[in-house]
Parts: sequence; C-alpha cells; structure tokens
Amino acid sequence: MKWEDFRSSENVEDYRGGGGGGGLGGAVGGGGLGIGAVLILSVIGYFIGIDPRILISGASIVTGGSSSQSAAPPKSGPPKDDVGRFVSAILAQNEDVWSQTLPAQKNIRYVAPKLVLFSGATRSACGAAQSAMGPFYCPLDQKVYLDTSFFDDMKRKLGGGGDFAYAYVIAHEIGHHIENLMGILPKVQEAQQRSSQQQANALSVRVELMADCLAGVWAANADQKWKILEEGDVQEAMQTASAIGDDRLQKSSRGYAVPDSFTHGSSAQRVQWFTTGLKSGQVDACNTFRR
Repeated sequence: MKWEDFRSSENVEDYRGGGGGGGLGGAVGGGGLGIGAVLILSVIGYFIGIDPRILISGASIVTGGSSSQSAAPPKSGPPKDDVGRFVSAILAQNEDVWSQTLPAQKNIRYVAPKLVLFSGATRSACGAAQSAMGPFYCPLDQKVYLDTSFFDDMKRKLGGGGDFAYAYVIAHEIGHHIENLMGILPKVQEAQQRSSQQQANALSVRVELMADCLAGVWAANADQKWKILEEGDVQEAMQTASAIGDDRLQKSSRGYAVPDSFTHGSSAQRVQWFTTGLKSGQVDACNTFRR
C-alpha cells in the first residue's frame, strides 16, 4: 500500500526503548501471541466495572503484573524508524478519513485517539499492557496500545504480514474507538453484565466483527481519496482476517473449535465483515447487531 508520502500523526506516544524498531517485516522486539485470541482480565474487569473482552482484544492468555510505563515522557516528535513512521502515517490516514466520514455519515464529531507505542510492557487505564496481549483499545483513556513486535509475530506465527495487513490491525483498533464514540461499547458492556457467558461471548463477537467492518470502511474511503491500495493488498488483509478467526486459532491450539466460546468471530465471519466495509465504505453497513 502507499503510505510513505503521507503526513505523520501528532497523536503517537512513543515509549519504546532503544530508539524503536527496524523494518516492517523484521523483528522489532519481543513476540506476542497474536490478535485473534482473547485476554480475560477478570480481576481488572471486576474492579473497573467494564467487561475486559470489550476493553482488550487480541490476547490468548490471562495476564497481569504490575508493569508500569516509564515516568519519562514519550519521545518528542514523530517516530523516525521505519515501523514507527508507518504506524504514524496509518494513524494519520485514519484521522483524515474519520474526521470527514464519521460526521458526514453519522453526524458524530471525530475525536482522535492517541496511539501508544511500547516495548514489552506498560500500563493503560484498563490495566497492565504487555506484548503478549497484542494490540488493544482502552475506552477509559481512549488510547490504542501497540507493541510493534506484533507485526513480526503476525508474519512468523500467523502466516500473515504485509503493510496493508498491518494497517488493517491498526484500523481494527481504531474501529473500536469509533464504536466507543457511537456509544456502542458502553451499551454492550451493560448488556453483558445481564447476560450468560454464552450470550456475553456472542455480544463480544458482534463488537469485534463491527470493528473489522469499520476497518474496511476506512480502507474504502482512504483508497477513494488517495488510491492507497496496490496489487495484493486486499489479499493480505483477507489472509490476516482469516488467520485470526476464533475457529482457526482454537483448532490450531487444541485441535477443535468451540463456537459458544468465540469472542472475535470465525475466519469466514471476519473476512465477510471486512469485505462488507471495504465494498460499501458506509458505517451503517457495519451494523452487526441487527443480523
């Protein structure tokens, strides 16, 4: 995809040590477990009163600890390394698309989130953040948290990778921010508190699939505006969406899938909803709660 000539976002907080990572396809730090698994931080959810499946997506282990972000301020100015520049450019593209699309389509003002780059571990308003959790969005501070070693993990463990696949991951987390601005996340969390585990899982799936669709909406509008897509880009995103389906991840880890435990959706569902957003470019096409 085309990104090198785009502006850098001013909403990146870079707390990485050692000056950041390397190229987009290389190792840039410690590995994570992948975007498609689920972090269940029951203790954190209990104390802050928000279901952690809404707060944190993309983890496969229960994690905790007392790791905290360095007291030092983030690096000043936009990131200078390749992966940092890429993240900053994709975030800027999301800002430029959503600042126009969200008011035009939903009459909602877009408030840009911050994106926190970190290495290894940090702390969010939703609790501890570690590289093993994968990228996630925290609605309490309206920030996206990303250890860029996850991009290398996508390539090595999930068979994904490629700049548009990485952009899809970022846009998916921004999709959760859009859901938050639309008032969907608090409503879902409230409904989950009244639901059985199976029903709560089903609601989580709808939230995640909507974020996939909104990532497609971003891509459609960005391509219409700047012609960012190149040959093979859509296939990269489709391959990634398929690789992180709950069914595929569960079969890979334990040999079988349990649909009632899905929290992100099957491979086919994730591909379907990303495609829906990409083809329509419309937020209303992403209403996973009416289907």
